[in-house]
Amino acid sequence: MRYSETDKMNYVYYGHYAQYFEVGRVEAMRALGFPYKDLEDCGIMLPVTWFDIRYLKPATYDDLLVVRASIIELPGVKIKFQYEILRKPELTLLTTGSTTLVFVDMRTGKPTKCPEKMSLALSPFFQN
Repeated sequence: MRYSETDKMNYVYYGHYAQYFEVGRVEAMRALGFPYKDLEDCGIMLPVTWFDIRYLKPATYDDLLVVRASIIELPGVKIKFQYEILRKPELTLLTTGSTTLVFVDMRTGKPTKCPEKMSLALSPFFQN
């Protein structure tokens, strides 16, 4: 944790957690082969429509954090992520949360379906 991200109590300021979730989400998408830039180049943006967070324990200055981001169901028009923020090295769970994003056609500004290529790539992870 960087000093500038902490408050007077030496805790990470609560507003920074949205940025941590974003980093986890962007890197998860990149690891799956779907970087945000590629989606945007195809005319799709992903605005956040829901943000939920639960603070369990504070992160403090100089903590090493792990952000785990997972997609919780096969995307349709929406894609939902769950997050865990853990402190290294013991992997103490500090924060949990979720976000929902909507696939939006940049030309029309209207919701659209998840790109077929992405849906096909993710579907094996959601079959019973």
